Amino acid sequence: MPPSSASTSAAEAKPAGASGGVQSLERAFDLLERMADAGGEVGLSELSSSGLPLPTIHRLMRTLVACGYVRQQPNRRYALGPRLIRLGESSSRLLGTWARPFLARLVEETGETANMALLDGDEIVYVAQVPSRHAVRMFTEVGRRVLPHSTGVGKALLAHHAPEEVRALLGRTGMPAATEKTITDPDRFLEALADVRRLGYAVDDNEQEIGVRCLAVPVPNSPTSAAISISGPTGRVTEASTDKIVPVLQDVAAQLSVALANQTPA
Repeated sequence: MPPSSASTSAAEAKPAGASGGVQSLERAFDLLERMADAGGEVGLSELSSSGLPLPTIHRLMRTLVACGYVRQQPNRRYALGPRLIRLGESSSRLLGTWARPFLARLVEETGETANMALLDGDEIVYVAQVPSRHAVRMFTEVGRRVLPHSTGVGKALLAHHAPEEVRALLGRTGMPAATEKTITDPDRFLEALADVRRLGYAVDDNEQEIGVRCLAVPVPNSPTSAAISISGPTGRVTEASTDKIVPVLQDVAAQLSVALANQTPA
């Protein structure tokens, strides 16, 4: 541990009540999550919403900087550091491993390619896929990153975020058109998110790729924002098939949620 960690007060290192956690660790991880929610870069004053005194925030951030998990920019703002990349990549691979048996069930019951994706900062990253057995099938490379506004998983993941948070994200990423059907207006996108909340699932109807339709649902109570989906040709993933596919998606998402909570594979 770098010498700067010694500056963390003894009170912060005491166990945090019945949880048995170490308070300074809980506080540090809370700050990291707040940084991620804010897009990965914040000023010290922005972290004051955590309720911690500024001197405490400063000491914790100084320790995270010394460890390489946070870096301080020339403008004195804090950004998530490069050492988090290795941790994130390793945990994403493990999450994908846990998810594969559940995605295989989706393929078995729907016949279409099944995917799992996470919201990583402002982007969607695909962490697992099980392909359809059909000769004509969809393929998305694991590790691929896309913007959320043109995908079913993106809509599923953003549906329960506050509108101002969604507008801020769209302002940072822009809304480039992947196809002629991509939603490129923030107001229309927020309307689409309202539909997701009302219906319980999200649709990508030729919005990422012409000829491809995708249905997606969030994984409830996931330790990180996650969604699963099926994707296939519009001739097979039709309006008529949606009523059959969505309950399967929702059931598998619920099962995956339980497995993740127990931290054990299926």
